[in-house]
Amino acid sequence: MESPAKTLSRGLAEHVEAVCKHYLSNGRRSGNYWIVGDVDNHVGRSLYVRLKGPLSGKGARGKWADSAGGEHGDLLDLIAAREGFASLRDTLDEARRFLRRPLSAPTAGQGERSSDRDTITLARRIWAASRPIIGTLAEAYLRARKITADLDPAALRYHPALFYRERPGAPSRTLPALVAAATNHDGEIMGVHRTWLDPARKDKARVSSPRRSLGAILGNGAHFGKIEDIVLVGEGIETVLSLKSALPDLPMVAALSAGHLAAWEFPPDLRQLVIAADNDNAGLHAARRLSARAEAASVRAMTIMSLRADFNSDLRAMSAGAFQKWLASLLDPGRYYE
Repeated sequence: MESPAKTLSRGLAEHVEAVCKHYLSNGRRSGNYWIVGDVDNHVGRSLYVRLKGPLSGKGARGKWADSAGGEHGDLLDLIAAREGFASLRDTLDEARRFLRRPLSAPTAGQGERSSDRDTITLARRIWAASRPIIGTLAEAYLRARKITADLDPAALRYHPALFYRERPGAPSRTLPALVAAATNHDGEIMGVHRTWLDPARKDKARVSSPRRSLGAILGNGAHFGKIEDIVLVGEGIETVLSLKSALPDLPMVAALSAGHLAAWEFPPDLRQLVIAADNDNAGLHAARRLSARAEAASVRAMTIMSLRADFNSDLRAMSAGAFQKWLASLLDPGRYYE
C-alpha cells in the first residue's frame, strides 16, 4: 500500500502550478519551471520547481531545488520549508488542507485541530518564550541599521536561542533572533516573524533564509502605534521602523512580505492609507493591488516608494535630517495630516 506521504506528494504534483501560485506567489512561470527567489517566497531566480514531467521518478513534476542554498525535494518538502513545519504530521495535514481533503484523525486524547491553529499556537509559544528587546542583540542589530524609532515591546521581542533548520530533515541548531508579533486588529497574536541573528556581529545570521514567518500572517502584521483613521503599511520590519524613525507619530504596520502587503486587511474605521512600497517588481505590484482594494473600500490611499531597494537602504545612505526631509516631500501634509 502506498504511504500517505507518497499519495499526497503525487496529489500535489498533479496540481503543481497551483501549489506554486499559492505558496510561492512572488515567482513566475518560465518555460517548464516556476522560478522564485527562495522557499520564503522572495523575488528572485534561485529556486526552481519543475512543472512538467511524470508524477514520480526521475524528472518528476514538483521536484525543486534552490541553487543558492542547496535545498531540494518534492512539494511536501517545499510546503514544510515554506510554512516552517517541524513535523511530518503538520506537513501532511497542510497538504490535505490544500487539496481539500480531510485532516488526519487526531491521536488519542487530542481534540480536533487544524494546521493553521497549530502554527498559531506554536507562534504564541515562541512569543511567550522571548524576552524584552531593549539591551539585547536584537536591539543592537536594529540600531546598527540607523533605526532610532521606539522599539515597541508589544510588537518586538528577542529570543536568545531559537531553533533554526536549513531544510526539512537537516539537523537543527539554535541562534539568537529578533521576533515580531503579527497581530490582528483586536491585538491577538496570530503569528510571528523571526529574523535570525549572527551571535558575533550586529547583522543577520549567515544562513540561507534568515527571515521566516510562522502562523496566520495573511491580513495581519506587526503594529507600531494605535490605528484610528490613518495608517502607513509597508513590507518588512526594518522598512517600517526606518519610516517610524522619521515619522514617530504616524501609526504603522509591517505586513511582513510583498504578498501579505497586498492582502492586508483594513480596520473598520480606516479613512486614509499610506502604502510604503519597496523598489522592486514585487513591491510595486503589491502596492498597486493594495491601492486598488483601498479604492474599492472607499479608503483614500497614496503610495510612496523607496529610492533604493527599501526604505532602510535609503535611511542608511542619508543623514537622519535628509531622510526626514525627503519623506516630507513625498507626503501631502494637507491631505494626510488634516
